[in-house]
Amino acid sequence: MKPIALEKVQEKLEGYINKDVYVHLETTNGAYASHVNEKAYNVGVYIRNAKVRFSQAKIVGDGKSYRAGLKMDMGWIYAEGLTDWEIFEGKKLLMAGHDREGRLMVALQISETPFKY
Repeated sequence: MKPIALEKVQEKLEGYINKDVYVHLETTNGAYASHVNEKAYNVGVYIRNAKVRFSQAKIVGDGKSYRAGLKMDMGWIYAEGLTDWEIFEGKKLLMAGHDREGRLMVALQISETPFKY
């Protein structure tokens, strides 16, 4: 993976607008609890192959960390803390956020075909 290039990722996100796509979204325990002590509750999210259609897609950030949002008819999908991206198998957009030690904290992936289990 390489560091997020805002304009390139935005262009890829817009390529999925108004299409049925499959989303993979996950966080690890540290993604939302890293700012509290080790006695904090463990948290995490894992969604794979959720079929969605979104009308807007936006990625914003400060050059170090990014937030991607996908606007659907009935709400939003957000992933925050993204740092890296790549195109996989020619069409799948993979975005991930890694901590200072390189560990995965958050992943958001979008594809026109289901992800393998």
